[in-house]
Amino acid sequence: MEFVSSGSLRERVELALDRLRPALVVDGGNVELLGVSEDGTVRVELQGACATCPARSATLRFGLEPGLRGEVPEVTAVVALAGVPRRDTPR
Repeated sequence: MEFVSSGSLRERVELALDRLRPALVVDGGNVELLGVSEDGTVRVELQGACATCPARSATLRFGLEPGLRGEVPEVTAVVALAGVPRRDTPR
């Protein structure tokens, strides 16, 4: 699966996440966009309180996914990846 690194789809997803993000931040969490595939699959990393919250699946399925799909109809799925190494972390 090839992921689009730039372009209008990724930019629109990032803008939509920016509008959804305050609801996560207020509870001590956050979300980072990792990538958007050509088939519309959005990969995110849940951060802060969201990373370990027992309701993270519900947040993803009933909050982030419908919010993204509502603003960016090309989004087909939203997948949260856990334990993603940070880009700035030495390997």
